[in-house]
Amino acid sequence: ILGIDTSCDETAAAVVADGREVLSNIVASQVETHQEYGGVVPELASRKHIEAINYIVSRSLAEAGVTFKDLEAIAVTNRPGLIGALLVGVAAAKSLAYCHNLPLLGINHIEGHIYAPFLRMVHDALPFPHICLTVSGGHTLLVEVHEGWQYKVLGSTQDDAAGEVYDKVAKYLGLGFPGGKVIDDLAQKGNPSAVKFPRPMRNTDDYQFSFSGIKTSVRYFVEKARRAGLLVENGQQAIEDIAASFQAAVVDVLVYKSLRAVKATGAAAITLTGGVAANSHLRASLKLAAAEIGAEVYYPPMNLCTDNGAMIAGIAYQKYQQGLRDGLSLNATPKGSIF
Repeated sequence: ILGIDTSCDETAAAVVADGREVLSNIVASQVETHQEYGGVVPELASRKHIEAINYIVSRSLAEAGVTFKDLEAIAVTNRPGLIGALLVGVAAAKSLAYCHNLPLLGINHIEGHIYAPFLRMVHDALPFPHICLTVSGGHTLLVEVHEGWQYKVLGSTQDDAAGEVYDKVAKYLGLGFPGGKVIDDLAQKGNPSAVKFPRPMRNTDDYQFSFSGIKTSVRYFVEKARRAGLLVENGQQAIEDIAASFQAAVVDVLVYKSLRAVKATGAAAITLTGGVAANSHLRASLKLAAAEIGAEVYYPPMNLCTDNGAMIAGIAYQKYQQGLRDGLSLNATPKGSIF
């Protein structure tokens, strides 16, 4: 199956066999395009997808050593995401499916992330049911995943996604875009107890998240520190301490709620997916906390944490086996539930 993903700012295509074997996985990043704006500009993202899509698809087929005649189906992310970006991938997939007389499957981007640890190049097997923590620039949610890829959403963010907050905090600190890796790197050199940032909704009885309060708290702290000349006086160390303290607050909430979900459901494992799954502190903290209750933690390698076509082709295989087919009337929608 050929999988295509253009949900945000990465043009991706991959070929996956039998839902597990990744034959190719090509991704064109747009980071340099959006850096000067401090965030993703939707119109620019759409234009870059148009420029790259044909080349990325061709390269994915060439690297896999297959042609369209070898494919059984074409899958494409059609929800959720930036509407203009999604439309580029959907239009390309529909055109290819029509020209080569291949079945077409519209795939939920979040389901792709949930599936990513299941790919053969990552793990041989995953236990069911398990709890999936999906954390990215656009999504933060806890999902109970059952055999046959059936889902029960336990909770999600009520405002900003965790990855989005990383980008905003990086902007407040003058660290550029994107913010995830740079904050993670700085945090490793700072004191996570230097600043007591809030942990919104950590102790509520549900599995909902909220990160807007942490973002606002960091912003006020940074503004106050700058007025007092502290960031200039202490320089890099002050920024490292802020980064470490902010990251500690976010990770604390994510890990605590994930472990509580495991205990409540009796699941044997946790999967960590999405762009923020590449965060070293989150990986280490979740693994350590899970070990204390005897739960395994699985996460994809770095190249499958961020948006990619392999995860789309992988979950599409499962849908294809279940009989899912979408016609050429398939359309893109900026929102989409995995219910």
